[in-house]
This record gives sequence, structure tokens and C-alpha cells, in this order.
Amino acid sequence: MPYLRIQTNLAVDEARKQALLSDASALVAKALGKPESYVMVSFAPQQPMLFAGSDAPCAYLELKSIGLSDSKTPEISAALCKLLGQEMDIPSSRIYIEFADAPRAMWGWKGATF
Repeated sequence: MPYLRIQTNLAVDEARKQALLSDASALVAKALGKPESYVMVSFAPQQPMLFAGSDAPCAYLELKSIGLSDSKTPEISAALCKLLGQEMDIPSSRIYIEFADAPRAMWGWKGATF
């Protein structure tokens, strides 16, 4: 049920992209205390992006999950920024993360909702 979408203005080769997806999936599962079998992570193709008027490397992430507590978001933000810094050399000052707590009735799976 957790879903992380990563968007950036950087070109990323397939091997690096797969490693990032795998690392991000494990990170989200651990941070939220949810089985990784429920975690979905996507990586959007390179797209034109400006942050603070500059096209220097930047990223926008969206993390949605049922029961996402605002008490966990600072820790998750730090972990995701660290991951993108290590894997993609994007400074944390050029990363925005949008967090959303999804109500169970608004999250579908297997033809039903949670």
C-alpha cells in the first residue's frame, strides 16, 4: 500500500535506476514498518525541471501510504534525501517530498479497498 514516486531532471541508466528502486523499496518498507511485498516504487523518466530557477540536479518525490504518521515524516525525509544524495548526487536542499496519508477506503487493491 505504500507508494513512492521519484521524479528528477537527471538521466539515469537502467542499472542505476533498478538499484535505486530496490533500495528505495526496502527503505520505505523499513521506515513504515510494512512488508515490502506491499510497497510500490516508480521512477519517472527524466523530465525538464527547475528548482529555485536552476536546472541543476533536483528531485520531487511523493510518498503515499495508509496510516502515514506525520511523526515519521522527518525521519523518512532524511532517509530518502540521503539515498538520493548517495545514489544520484542530488543535494537534500534540491529535493521536495510530498507525504500523504491515504484513507483505507480511498486505496484500492485486488478489486476492493483496504
